[in-house]
Amino acid sequence: MIDPFGRDITYLRVSVTDRCDFRCTYCMAEDTTFLPKADLLSLEELDRLCSAFVAKGVRRLRLTGGEPLVRKNVMWLVERLGRHLKSGALDELTMTTNGSQLARHAEALAAAGVRRINVSIDTLDESKFARITRWGRLQQVLDGVAAALSAGLKVKINMVALRGENENEIIPMIEWAHSQGMDLTLIETMPMGDVEDRLENYLPLSLVRTALAQRFTLTDLSDRTAGPARYVHIAETGGRLGFITPMTHNFCESCNRVRLTCTGTLYMCLGQDDAADLRGPLRASTDDVLLDVAIDEAIGRKPKGHDFVIDRRRRGPAVSRPMSLTGG
Repeated sequence: MIDPFGRDITYLRVSVTDRCDFRCTYCMAEDTTFLPKADLLSLEELDRLCSAFVAKGVRRLRLTGGEPLVRKNVMWLVERLGRHLKSGALDELTMTTNGSQLARHAEALAAAGVRRINVSIDTLDESKFARITRWGRLQQVLDGVAAALSAGLKVKINMVALRGENENEIIPMIEWAHSQGMDLTLIETMPMGDVEDRLENYLPLSLVRTALAQRFTLTDLSDRTAGPARYVHIAETGGRLGFITPMTHNFCESCNRVRLTCTGTLYMCLGQDDAADLRGPLRASTDDVLLDVAIDEAIGRKPKGHDFVIDRRRRGPAVSRPMSLTGG
């Protein structure tokens, strides 16, 4: 699949549910109304959709949410998708999770062929963690991380950098993650959905990197995962630190990703509202002819880049849908 700008689309991120057992302040409103369960694709339909993308050249597949591990019987889907790893059609099957359910599922994820996961942790302070996530318990997440490491999964910690909230905890987080053999990736908050005022919380990672360079020896790395992070090596800790900077230094020129929601809507760009309905063609026929045509048409509309802006002239979200619905 080649988009209009010559980019090879090899990475699909799939939201298996819009539901989550946390209510992170930068992600969703506390009183979020979730989709009726009847609107969601079945696990069998998600398997068929993912498999259609694999057949068309997707090599990396990431399951997201909401929180993917709260979807009932989601491990059936993970195990089914694992067959594409065994056949060699898929290079990698990964997951982004808040870690709350990892203690129960880590060994099964590893057995299904998952080799690495991303876990979202924005602070190691229990009270602050509870405030940011609203409903989360830090120890439950740390127990999940420990279970994942014990199961042999490679863990990367994702930390959303929030001005006035956790900016003074970035160095302790680096030291903790690297001491456990885990990468850490810092993420700029993005203007998506009707949640708290991002202008107050927005922390440019260009400033963070400048400050870190006064404490650590940072060396740029050519290492790239399927995602948008740019990595540095920190000499003092021996670990890798990633930066995801949609605001200060967007990564659109190398974007190889599309996102599929739990209702079968395909977003060709995280920061644009243009989307394609794949549920209709999926259900219209038992073969994938109509589905393939719909996917090709959608990839042909993939834009060059996003329209994310955060400034005092534009305080509202760039797109109204929340990250939890898009496929995080």
